[in-house]
Amino acid sequence: VQLEEFGGGSAQAGGSLRLSCAASANTYSSYCMGWFRQVPGKEREGVAAIDKDGRTTYAESVKGRFTISQDNAKNTLHLQMNILKPEDTAMYYCAASDLPLGSCSLFRYDYNYWGQGTQVTVSS
Repeated sequence: VQLEEFGGGSAQAGGSLRLSCAASANTYSSYCMGWFRQVPGKEREGVAAIDKDGRTTYAESVKGRFTISQDNAKNTLHLQMNILKPEDTAMYYCAASDLPLGSCSLFRYDYNYWGQGTQVTVSS
């Protein structure tokens, strides 16, 4: 499975950005899909995850501001990011997992496929 992210860029605090992730295979009907982010010198952290039935999980820091969704027909994953904050600045990664997980988590080691990342920069 190959994943490619789109839509990163710059925004001002309070603004919005939408990230998308295109998959090379039909992942969304059977995989866990997630968005992660990382800043230099820190661990990669989970932002949001979605399972094949559309159940979602969010990090506390983004609840109420970010929305993860998937378009199964187009093999595309999205992350709508609203009310952006400077602390949202990071490299954002799309991830997929075909491991036998009980539920889709925000734990990076539960995911075995990764995109190359797209930079998001939020200025104050």
